[in-house]
Parts: sequence; structure tokens; C-alpha cells
Amino acid sequence: MKNLPFYIARRIAFAGGKNFSRLIIRIAVVAVALSVAVMIAASALISGFKTEISRKIFEFWGHIHISDTAYSLSFEPKPINLHQDFYPSLDTVRSIPLPILHQMGASVGKTHGGIRHIQAFAHKPGIIRTKTALEGILLKGVGKDFDWNHLSPYLLEGRGINMEDSVASKDIIISKQTADRLQVGVGDKFVVHFVKERDQLRRLFQVCGIYKTGLEEYDRKFALCDIRQVQHLLGWNNNEVAGFEIWLDDLRDLDLYNQYIYDEVLPPELLAVSIREKFPSIFEWLELQDYNEVVILALMLAVAIINMITALLVLVLERTNMVGILKALGSPNNSIRQIFIYHAALITTLGMFWGNLIGLGFCYLQDKYHFIKLNEADYYLSYAPVKINWLALAGINVGTLAITLLFLLVPSLVVSSITPVRAIRFK
Repeated sequence: MKNLPFYIARRIAFAGGKNFSRLIIRIAVVAVALSVAVMIAASALISGFKTEISRKIFEFWGHIHISDTAYSLSFEPKPINLHQDFYPSLDTVRSIPLPILHQMGASVGKTHGGIRHIQAFAHKPGIIRTKTALEGILLKGVGKDFDWNHLSPYLLEGRGINMEDSVASKDIIISKQTADRLQVGVGDKFVVHFVKERDQLRRLFQVCGIYKTGLEEYDRKFALCDIRQVQHLLGWNNNEVAGFEIWLDDLRDLDLYNQYIYDEVLPPELLAVSIREKFPSIFEWLELQDYNEVVILALMLAVAIINMITALLVLVLERTNMVGILKALGSPNNSIRQIFIYHAALITTLGMFWGNLIGLGFCYLQDKYHFIKLNEADYYLSYAPVKINWLALAGINVGTLAITLLFLLVPSLVVSSITPVRAIRFK
């Protein structure tokens, strides 16, 4: 027989045994199943959490901002000309040329995607005044090039801004948080007060939509309106904007495209800044989740290994008589050790099967019913999102099986210390 150890392991794997050994084996299967299920769930939850938070940030802000080099956080930008060599043709860039990648010192051979969209924007701070409340706001003016697909997932009520007329639209989109504080809804009107030098300006707006991203920093401050309104308030003409927002196909290219745009595309008076540089604390917080994932995976793997080592030692103890007979028949220690390694592998595989079933089942139910709720004020999300990375899932399964069996090689060496005479007498 080509593989006698595997044949013997398969015959004795679930052939029964003493009550104690059966209990230990069942505990080992349950431990492996729970460990794998927790690893799958943790990986999916952390991946989903990072993906959803990143998507909220990027869909509202874009990946890269282009503005004047004199731009500051005063929210009073210096105007730049709308007519640039890169606008709007920059969104036709599908990859960074290889010679430029090498010149930039990139460690990759190509980018993962290209530039998906570019749009102009302008902004102006003001104060909303109603009959019952005052609210500070930052008007973000957007034009006809605005991609409404970025906002549509967060638009709770109403519609987008109507920009078809030749005059500036009075439509405004405010956040749910702002609408609640001001006690206004879709169709209501209010006045926004602005300060220009020493003069006070007023503009009447009508709420056409209400959005909610769950990111309090955004929802508390920003409202969207026709860019022409902001241009008029700032005293700019229709060809002057505060800057441009750029969306990429793949987040992994963020630093590469930011450097490429700044070095190769922009004139000297313009600056490209990635969203990571604008909000570093959020990204540091997201990167911290990777450490949490590693800790969880390591702890669950340790639980599985400890339980399988215990199970293997019990299996060897229970089959001591068989070990003695095989040695008396001339079987080498390596061959006998393989029997128990195969036996342990079958138990581990059974546990992994149930672990995958439980883990994937949990992810499906959470994705469908959202039964794990979160405090949106703290986590920016109302429920725990899940995203299954099939490559990570395969890595969890292959890694669990390989590492567990590797650790089982050491306790399997106890077979070498068993002598045939004593083993045959052992009961």
C-alpha cells in the first residue's frame, strides 16, 4: 500500500474509543471550529469597517485635492483658473507610465488603476439663520461636473441641485444633523449670512435634499450648493474656483498618484494634497485596526493549537498498544508519527469545515440583517459592516491547517519513547 499511515489514520479517525478520548476529540473539533469562525468573522468585520469608513471619506471628499499653494485652513481660498491643461482630461489617465514610476522610485511595476473622476469646487463659511436657531455652516459649491453617484448613497430625502438654469440655483443640500437642529425639512427656506471684508451679505436658499454620512465632522459643517453662488459671494467670476477634487480607481495608488500629479501634471503655483494628509488621525485609527486583527488571529490560532496538541497526546496515549504492535512488526517511528499527524489533520479539517460554515453564516446574516448595531457617533457607522476577502479566507484556512500541523510535529515525537514490550502490555 502506497500510503499505509494515511490508510490507518483514516480507519481509526472516527472509529470510536474511550469516553475520555472521544470527549477530548470533540472539544478539539469545537475549539478549531470556533477559532476559525472567529478568525473569519474578525477579518470580515475589520475589512468591512475599514472599507465603509474609507468609502464615506473618499466619496464625500475625493482622494486628492488640487489647490493654490497659498491655501490655508482659513476656508478663504485663493482663486485658481478653471481652465487648466489637466482639466477635465486628467480622468482619462489609466496608469502612470513605467519610466515615470521608476523615476519616482516606486517599488511596483504598475498602478492598480487610474484616475476615475475630477471635479471643481469652491467653499465659503456662513451662518444659517431661521426663526428659532442659528447654525454655522461651510457652503461647498459644486458644478455640473459633480458626480452625484458619490452622494446618492447618503441622500436620505429630496434630490440633487438643479443647475440647468443660466442663473445660480438657490437649492441647498444640508445634513440630517443640521436639519434637526434648525428644525427644517425638504422645501423649507432659510437665509444664510456671510461676511465679505466689512460687509454683511445674505442669500436665500431652499432645502432640496438632506444627507447623512455618519461622519460627524462632515455632517456638522458642510452643505452643498451651486458653485456659482459661492463664486458670487467671493467676488469671483465663473472661471475661478478654489480647487479640484480627484477620485482614483484604487486606494492603493493614493501616494503614487499624489506624487505623480504634483511632480508631472501641475504647474508650479498649484499643490496636490492627498486626503491622508488632510485627515491623518482617521487613517492612523484605521491602520490600528490591522493590529487588532493580528492579535485576534494569533489568539484564536493559539487556542486551536493548544487544543490539538492535547488531543494528539490523548490519541497517542489511547493507541499505545497499537504503537507497540506496529513497532514489533517493524514500522519505523516516522511512519507511526505520520499516522497520528494524519489523524490530527482529519480532526482539524473537520473543525475547519464547521468553522467556515459558522463564520460565513455569521457574515451572511450580519450583512443581511445588521443585528450587530454600533453607536454612530463613536464609530461613524450604525451597524457593523462585513466584507469577505476570499484571498484572506483562503489564507486563514491554509495557514491554520499548516501552522497547527507544524506545531503538532513536536508532541508526535512522544511516539519515539514508546517501547514495543511495554506498549503491548499497556492497557
